[in-house]
Amino acid sequence: MTSQTEKVFEEMLLLSAQAGDRLAANRLATRWQPRLLRTARRHLRDSDLARDVVQEAWLAICSGWSGIRDPSRFPAWAFGVLRHKSADAIRKASLSRDRFADLPMEEQPVTDRSETLTSLDQVFAMLSPDLRLTAILFYGEGLNLVETATATGVPVGTVKSRLHSARGIMKSALGAPDEKVEAGFSKIRRGKNES
Repeated sequence: MTSQTEKVFEEMLLLSAQAGDRLAANRLATRWQPRLLRTARRHLRDSDLARDVVQEAWLAICSGWSGIRDPSRFPAWAFGVLRHKSADAIRKASLSRDRFADLPMEEQPVTDRSETLTSLDQVFAMLSPDLRLTAILFYGEGLNLVETATATGVPVGTVKSRLHSARGIMKSALGAPDEKVEAGFSKIRRGKNES
């Protein structure tokens, strides 16, 4: 399916789930839980914590999706719920942002990872949590600027600034031009990496 077709299909699934269709809700879960888990793993850099956070986030998403009037806003809203649950988990673990940013990145179980992808994941670990989440949502999950701003809870200008900073850090760390950095991000898009 094309990206636009997938979006329309997911919007239809959401509308059906809102109407009480359990099969649609299950299909939505099948499509969205891997995306949320992939994002949580990259953001939190801890698979066990990521699984717990996604479970809590999905429960909140299911109980709150009836309030979504525009189904096209579901992705940004769902990632926003994930962001809040991630922040709650970090607080509960009594980790400050500084200590959390210093945790080593957990190895991801990927079978055909290229050298570029490995080094890109290593550079992700160098980014601050705010820059990392913004880059993951914009490049990795394909959200647009407005959706990324909604999901991260900041203005569009801040998203642009964070993306600019993340690209600069990645360009410097990888010793690569912007095009190569952005091509690297495309390799981590949905379907190209772990679920």
